Amino acid sequence: MIFITNHRYQIILWSALLLVFVSVIIALSCGRIYYSPVEIGQTMLAPQSNPVAANIIFNLRLPRILGALLIGAALAMAGCAFQSVFHNPLVSPDILGVSYGSAAGAATAILLGSGIWLTQTLAFLGGVLAVGLTLLIARILNQRGTLILVLAGIVISGFMQALVGLLKYIADPDSQLQSIVYWQLGSLAKIDFPSIVAVIPFLLCGTIILFILRWHMTILSLGDQQARLEGINVEVEQLLIIAASTFLTAATVCLSGNIGWIGLVIPHIARLIIGDNTKRALPLAAILGGLFLLIVDTLARSLSGGEIPLSILTGFIGAPLFVYILMKKKVRLN
Repeated sequence: MIFITNHRYQIILWSALLLVFVSVIIALSCGRIYYSPVEIGQTMLAPQSNPVAANIIFNLRLPRILGALLIGAALAMAGCAFQSVFHNPLVSPDILGVSYGSAAGAATAILLGSGIWLTQTLAFLGGVLAVGLTLLIARILNQRGTLILVLAGIVISGFMQALVGLLKYIADPDSQLQSIVYWQLGSLAKIDFPSIVAVIPFLLCGTIILFILRWHMTILSLGDQQARLEGINVEVEQLLIIAASTFLTAATVCLSGNIGWIGLVIPHIARLIIGDNTKRALPLAAILGGLFLLIVDTLARSLSGGEIPLSILTGFIGAPLFVYILMKKKVRLN
């Protein structure tokens, strides 16, 4: 078991934030057109001095950077919360069908020829609807506990996945199908400041709830019986955590499409650094999640002339990282 003093914990958090700051500078510099940090500083202080650079930095790169930080942080927090609530280290934010529900909503909007705003709206509503159906199944069966929620989530995910398959089958292969597939693989290319502002209330709401309840998440991860002995209202707090995590996941998916591995891997990295205390792991996971997605997005738009979908890169990076984490934990167990 890892023991971290408050002083060392603060050093870890500030070090992670410093890495984020450095990564933001690098992300502003990198792209098809390179700008040195000096040019970036001059352009941000006096945009009129270089209108082309100002347009690229303020209208293209800054929204993507902010979006990457928010989306990565939200997915990491949702994954950390779900892993605590469901007592399962292999749980990810899409466990209750959020991702496939959002994909179904977005695919429907694309088939209707809708713009980006309606696509994002239907993606968000689809994710919330999927979780609502998951909770409804558990209520109809009149059973409580995390296992029935996981099973209901699997059912709803399968149904939504079939619905997405049907929508892809009837989509126009020359235009609509490509948009649906590309959206499913994740991208920050269409993010702008208005779309970020639109989901900020949901991100703030979910984040505040998780930060308030993070004190109890460590106890909840020990099991329902132990949590009740500590005086925690398990059902109410689980529902609040699930709702907050759903808002975070649905809001991010409607912005960027499906981005895998972040909600699964980043919470493990945070716990590997500071231990299993979710009160401390949640803020660190948020910082590391934003940092990870920012690095991945910078690579996605810099490695080639086109833009690599984010889920491809997160898979190539996240899978080896997860294997390393499993090996590390196995060594500690021995």
